[in-house]
Amino acid sequence: MRSALITIGDEILIGQVTDTNAVWISKQLNKIGVRVEEMVTVSDEAGQITATLDRLMGRYDLLIMTGGLGPTKDDITKQTLAKYFDSKLVSHPESLDRIRAFLKERGRAVIESNLRQAEVPELCRPLLNNHGSAPGMWFEKEGSILISLPGVPYEMKGLMTDHVIPSIREKVEVPGVVHRTIMTQGVPESYLAEMIKDWAASLPECIKLAYLPRPGIVRLRLTVVDKCAQEAEQLLEVNIDKLLDIIGKHVFGYDDISLEDALGKLLKERKLKVASAESCTGGNIARLLTSVPGSSAYFKGSVIAYDNQIKSRVLGVDPEIIESEGAVSKKVVEQMALGVCQNLGTQTSMATSGIAGPDGGTEEKPVGTTWICVCHEGKTYAKQYLFWGTRERVIDQASFTAMQLLRRLLLNSL
Repeated sequence: MRSALITIGDEILIGQVTDTNAVWISKQLNKIGVRVEEMVTVSDEAGQITATLDRLMGRYDLLIMTGGLGPTKDDITKQTLAKYFDSKLVSHPESLDRIRAFLKERGRAVIESNLRQAEVPELCRPLLNNHGSAPGMWFEKEGSILISLPGVPYEMKGLMTDHVIPSIREKVEVPGVVHRTIMTQGVPESYLAEMIKDWAASLPECIKLAYLPRPGIVRLRLTVVDKCAQEAEQLLEVNIDKLLDIIGKHVFGYDDISLEDALGKLLKERKLKVASAESCTGGNIARLLTSVPGSSAYFKGSVIAYDNQIKSRVLGVDPEIIESEGAVSKKVVEQMALGVCQNLGTQTSMATSGIAGPDGGTEEKPVGTTWICVCHEGKTYAKQYLFWGTRERVIDQASFTAMQLLRRLLLNSL
């Protein structure tokens, strides 16, 4: 089944808002074997919307459109679709009742624009929105299914889960598809590909391999479709075991688990407390760790020792070492890691000190030079890295590398 996604909104075209809806929808469709071949963003203009539909209807089996269903005058998707399908707008009783109840619960007056939210083209199949006011709309024409959903992510996801995915499963026979993602850290994409080239070449024809890199992390996605789908789990298990024999120490989890979540699970299992002492990462490690629900069970806190005086006064780094070795040095990060353990009362810690850029580098220590130290029960392991890219990329790479180093220290795989 071939599909395309249409996002409506000037705010996306001018860069004011990031389109996260298309990415999320694509993931959900991919899970059920629906292939997304095109993503289009168009302005809030009837002519642009109509021209896009003229081009895509009949070309794809499924079109999912988001945006432009709000109560204000700039939201014109519904009116444009009514005209496109030569259908008048009518009120959807269930949506109208839902809107009235929703406003009553919140003590708000019902105004005309609220009531208009319940209107849909008579030709469509309305999709009741249990997460907001504007119903979704399901159209069929020229062998294509067109589904229009609100642009508000919470509402869109609710309608996709409640109506769209179940209906697609019932209406359309989609191929069997199984995905498995192996999460790696510490090896750039090109080097990883070289390491596993023989393994990749030996994969059965029905297993497709994709590399999905981001700063500091590379995801390896294995996909089994169609003819091998019934024995997919066994096929994947066998080939993943072979992969782990080659790159096992770089793997931190599966199926898009985050590195901070993987580290958190390990710390929780070991009943360990962790702290971070951060210079160049500026608290990013702490931010990542605390983004995981329940992280208070293992994360105690962080010292952002950006200034050398903080390194010395708070973390106990010897000022003479800073003077002689420089703040970006092995001895400094070792003392930072030990010092934060002592100050915050933890068994484990991570410490970073580097030159994130874009300025501050020297011939001896260019931008991207970073020392990272991890500590567990007084045992330290420190290593120097040269990260590349923008300041943000250097910070991300340093943060992920520190977390993976701590995992490997705890697992005795350094």
